[in-house]
Parts: sequence; C-alpha cells; structure tokens
Amino acid sequence: MGRRSATRKTVVDDFSRRHIALEHAEVCARNLSRREGIQYAVIPFSILDLSPIPQGATAADALRNSRDLAQHAEAWGYNRFWLAEHHNMPGIASAATSIVIAHVAGGTKTIRVGSGGIMLPNHSPLVIAEQFGTLESLFPGRIDLGLGRAPGTDQPTMRALRRHAAAASDNFPQDVEELQSYFEPPTAAQRIRAVPGTGLRVPIWLLGSSLFSAELASDLGLPFAFASHFAPADMMEALHLYRRHFKPSRQLARPYVMLGLNAIVAETDTEARYLFTSVQQAFTNLRRGTPGQIPPPIDDIDAYWSPQEKASASQTLLCSVVGSPETAKRGLLKFIEVTQPDEIIATAHIYDHAARLRSFELLSQFSGFASQNTARTIHATAIAD
Repeated sequence: MGRRSATRKTVVDDFSRRHIALEHAEVCARNLSRREGIQYAVIPFSILDLSPIPQGATAADALRNSRDLAQHAEAWGYNRFWLAEHHNMPGIASAATSIVIAHVAGGTKTIRVGSGGIMLPNHSPLVIAEQFGTLESLFPGRIDLGLGRAPGTDQPTMRALRRHAAAASDNFPQDVEELQSYFEPPTAAQRIRAVPGTGLRVPIWLLGSSLFSAELASDLGLPFAFASHFAPADMMEALHLYRRHFKPSRQLARPYVMLGLNAIVAETDTEARYLFTSVQQAFTNLRRGTPGQIPPPIDDIDAYWSPQEKASASQTLLCSVVGSPETAKRGLLKFIEVTQPDEIIATAHIYDHAARLRSFELLSQFSGFASQNTARTIHATAIAD
C-alpha cells in the first residue's frame, strides 16, 4: 500500500468487484428507506482512538493527546469518540478503557464518548455495568457501551487477565444479556444490582469482525459496528446478514450500522501516503511479532517490507482513504455507495499529533459529513419507550 496508487485511488475498488453480488441493490434500497431525516450520503462521522503512543513518547503524552483530539473533534462536529481495550501493547495507552473514557468525557461537553470496545469476556458483566453506570451518572446522556468478544491481546496476556478463552467466547451471548439486565429497572425480587447502573439507559452496541457478532446483534436488536478498518474480508456478508435478520428491540427499531475506516487526509496525496506509512509499519511489526510504539513515517515503505508482507497489509488495510481532501472525498463516496453505512467511525494512527489533528479536521470538511454541531440528533442511542 502507500505506493499502490491504482488501489489507493478509491477505497473499495477491490472489494466492490468481489462482493457486489451480495444483493447490493436490495441493501441500498432498504437502507435508504430507513434513513429517515438523513439525506443520502450525508451521515454522522465518529472517531475511534486507541490513545496511540508515538516512538519516544509516553502513555501520559498519548492520553493527553486523546483528550485534545476529542476536544477538537467536538468542535468539528464529530458524533462520538470511542476508545478501545487492548492489553500488553507498547503503542496503545487505552488499556484501562473505562478510566480513559472518564478522562475524555471530563474534558468535553457534548460529544458522545464510549468504548469501541470493551472486550466483555475479559470482565464480569456486573463490573462493566457498574463502571458504565458510573460513567453515565457522571456524564448523563453521553456514554456508549460497545462490546466485543475478542481478547484484545495475545495468549499469555489472556492468561494474565484470568481469561479462559474457549469458555469466555462460548458465554459471550449470555454475558451480553446479563449485562443488559443490570441496566433494567430493579425488581423487588432482584438480589444483585449494579449501583450505579440499574435503571440507567446506557446504549449497548455489538462490535465485530466476523459474522458471529453480526448475527447476535441482529437477534438482540442492537446497533452493530464492524471492524472493517482492519478486517474487511467479511464486511459485506456481515452487513447483509445483520440487515436482513434484524429484530426490533426496545433499544432500536431498525438496523443501524457503523463501519470502521482508516482515514489519513493531508494537503496532498504525497503527504498523506507518507503519513500512512506509520500505519503500514505498525501492522507489519504486529505480524512480525514485534509490536511497538507508533513509528515515524518513512519515504520508502517498499524498502521496509517484503512482497508477502505488503500483500498481507494491503488486504488488512483495504478499507482506507488516504490522500488529499479531493482524493479522500472520492474514496469516501465510493465506500458509502457500496456499503451504505448509517455512520462511519474513522481511525488514524498518525505519528505526529498535529498532523493527526489536521487529518481529522480535513475529514470533517467532507461534503457528506453530518455535523453534530448543527444537528444534535444522535442516532442508534435513544432507547425506545
């Protein structure tokens, strides 16, 4: 990637040819009919942040940068600011996700803040209900709870987290329903309550990179966020499954999809491709088993990786827009045309914090960006009465 201009010129040229047969026309028509009040291709944008730690910086620097980015994102009109749970990762500072959410929410006023996500099998559902009940009590009406079932780490760290992988994964649907129950109004016979938590309306999302969470989200009537920014292979099939089999719930009357997208926008295509090499190096290092802090960009990414590593990273990072505002616009329009998301959540592992701010600022100027400064309607978060 980076130098592959033919692939990079639009986000989805490659996968649109492979997946368009999945009844794209039906999906588009159905989703448009349900987009009440939102014009076609004008949708909310949000930010997924992992509190990246650049080389030579500290976790404290990264956490300050996350809060600063959230404050700017709020001013630019982004809808949500989500943080992700990862453990034993030298380049990620958001391991204690609930605490980082409080840090970010405390420095902002209107933007929704949440998890993208909490890896529920690493935790007791009661503890998560109490943590997010506390967050909702401190920042009412602004907290989202996105849940995933992946470990967010490697096998040795899973054991350090006291996680039994097979059992935890098998119990995920039951854990989600148990967590939901703690936010219900209490009953006289209820012996275990989440305090804070009980009776609070904390919107729950399911996150996934495969068909499992898509199916579970459709069964439970929950909004669904797909990790297409690093796992695009099953995206179209997961969207099709979720939308076709969705069952309305008290939280959500119709399917609602948010898609992850790597977005690196700069003044020129050349500068954006240069910044993107930090992401490409980071993924290559992860595949080599040598994860580290976010590396500075380099001039020649092809000198860094092997042809096999390039092919692997290119497939992993297929859902990316990298370029000038005009190039990014073309990529975004194509991505939206093919996938028909209700919302996009963008992420950008950029080494330089000022360049990262500028990238998200330029992204917010996209013509299809539904600014929450002018329309504070927050979709898929209001639980139906």
